[in-house]
Amino acid sequence: MIIQAETLALPGVRHAFFTRRGGVSAGVYASLNGGIGSRDSANLVADNRTRMAAALGVGPDRLLTAYQIHSPEAVVVETAWTLEARPRADGIATRTPGVAIGVTTADCGPVLFAEPTAGVIGAAHAGWRGALAGIVEATVAAMEQLGASRDRIHAALGPMIRQHNYEVGPDLITRFAAEDSGSERFFVPAPREGYALFDLAGYIGMRLARAGVRQFEDLGFCTYADPARFFSFRRSTHNAEADYGRHVNAIALV
Repeated sequence: MIIQAETLALPGVRHAFFTRRGGVSAGVYASLNGGIGSRDSANLVADNRTRMAAALGVGPDRLLTAYQIHSPEAVVVETAWTLEARPRADGIATRTPGVAIGVTTADCGPVLFAEPTAGVIGAAHAGWRGALAGIVEATVAAMEQLGASRDRIHAALGPMIRQHNYEVGPDLITRFAAEDSGSERFFVPAPREGYALFDLAGYIGMRLARAGVRQFEDLGFCTYADPARFFSFRRSTHNAEADYGRHVNAIALV
């Protein structure tokens, strides 16, 4: 049910990249669907998230995820918010013990952060739009507002779609070339003429390094390639499924 990163095995920190296993949902959502925005039963999603919160050592009302909008917006959490009041953002930072902060994903890159000296944690939802717009840097900056030092930040990149399964079109290639001249090396030609395979994980790693984060671990799992363990938006689309489940990737100070 849980995947963990060695770089985040720190005193006072608990984290989890949750797989799709260990929940109560059925069908395309089987079984640990944490997607509030999915069309799964709200009661089943709540049950799944309660299980996740327990694994992180927090109450079910203290597992916090934002309303994600593929943006460079990062927020600081001091007190738990209600589901209705969750902010529109893709990065979260806190220094409040007993609160788990997380992001939901189904192919995008989940990045969890911890700065153990200052006691500050963060989470970022890095799809291609957010990564290009600067969500990694915005989350690091939000952690700095709370006293973190970026050269002491540990970061881990969890399960996400990997390059060999991530074909993108010429419009995306052109956009990256125009907005980030250092991004060309993350694209290789795809079998289909004019298309490319995009290394989003490598690009996120580069943005972390550019932001001054030196202690970085990429877990290497591909959501698209492993349907037994992971949800995947792209795989569900290719299979003409009506919807898809979402993973929760979260970190807490305990």
